[in-house]
Amino acid sequence: MFELTNKVAIVTGATSGIGKAVARAYIKMGAKVALVARDTTKLVETEKEFGDAAFAVSCDVTNEDSVASMVALVMKKWGRIDVAVCNAGIVTLAKLCDMPVEEFESVQKTNVTGVFLVARTCAKEMKSGGSIIVTASMSGHVVNTPQDIGHYCTSKGAVLMLTKALAVELAPRNIRVNSISPGYIMTELVEPLTDYHAIWKPRIPLGRLGKPDELTGLFIYLASDASGYMTGSDLIIDGGYTAV
Repeated sequence: MFELTNKVAIVTGATSGIGKAVARAYIKMGAKVALVARDTTKLVETEKEFGDAAFAVSCDVTNEDSVASMVALVMKKWGRIDVAVCNAGIVTLAKLCDMPVEEFESVQKTNVTGVFLVARTCAKEMKSGGSIIVTASMSGHVVNTPQDIGHYCTSKGAVLMLTKALAVELAPRNIRVNSISPGYIMTELVEPLTDYHAIWKPRIPLGRLGKPDELTGLFIYLASDASGYMTGSDLIIDGGYTAV
């Protein structure tokens, strides 16, 4: 039931962190994966690393034409889309009340509009059904402290409801839409924030940050037929952080 052989998946934000771990796991499970990101250099390097089952496509997820072009290229190469992982996201550190409106809107555009554009465009090509998986965050459930990321929390809260709305709308077409809400994961962006690590760890019941590979099992589950009756759900993987 967890078989992914011959499935075609799109993964945004696929050149680092969670996205790269998911793309690697999908390929190991037999899927063909379109690696989507803005950094062309990293895309080429990742495609070489992953081999023939990978297809690198440069895309700005906030731009409707760029997303349409990306999906068209995947359809031209493989003729179908079975799984879309809407993973691309950004964050900055700033207090909401001191933040320029442009900074607030930039985070919403990538983290919310980007998910909307990729999910909507991929859904149009899922003629026989499919699975859309959104990388949300525990930040959609709690306000993180002490770091100031209220705009990020806002975007992830919106993504949780967008996931539910898409799930209801697309259910008659046998397209399932679910989200995964990671906690603090040791990605390339988080690793240098050592001062925060010392604050976060005592608040996490498991006492440590997570690893990107510890999320991939759930991404595989949601991409596979094993989750055939699951839609509109959000699953938190945070070491117990939000349980306290």
